Amino acid sequence: MGILLYKAILYLHILSAIMSIGPFFVLLPMMKRLREADLTKQQAYLDTFRSTTRLAKHAGHVLVISGVLLVMGGNWSWKSSWIVMTVLIMVSSLYFLARAFSPKIRKFNQTDQDKDKLVQSLTRSIWIYLFLLLAMLWFMVVKPEVW
Repeated sequence: MGILLYKAILYLHILSAIMSIGPFFVLLPMMKRLREADLTKQQAYLDTFRSTTRLAKHAGHVLVISGVLLVMGGNWSWKSSWIVMTVLIMVSSLYFLARAFSPKIRKFNQTDQDKDKLVQSLTRSIWIYLFLLLAMLWFMVVKPEVW
């Protein structure tokens, strides 16, 4: 793989990391507004939340594909500790993403739900997901050799 192509893929990889992490920081201040929103505004906030998770999923696809290409075209082994840890965290984050947001968002449409508890649970899920994504980012940037 040529150096220019490698750098283009690296740029795409970094851009997709930004696109999968960044929007979740925007959701944090929105949670306070969601707690106080009437039904119309609540639906708009939930639509924004759904769009954010959809963007993160698609950016994650680009992130994985570009990451695989970078490992294949670079000097890294699949057995490098930072790659193994990144993949393990990525699998955890995918499982978490599938179970943390959509089921909670659907509960907002149920009449017997405590809105404050749902917002609190959603906020906690955002923080956990951000922690997972930032841990993955740390492994990709620092590239520690644990073993």
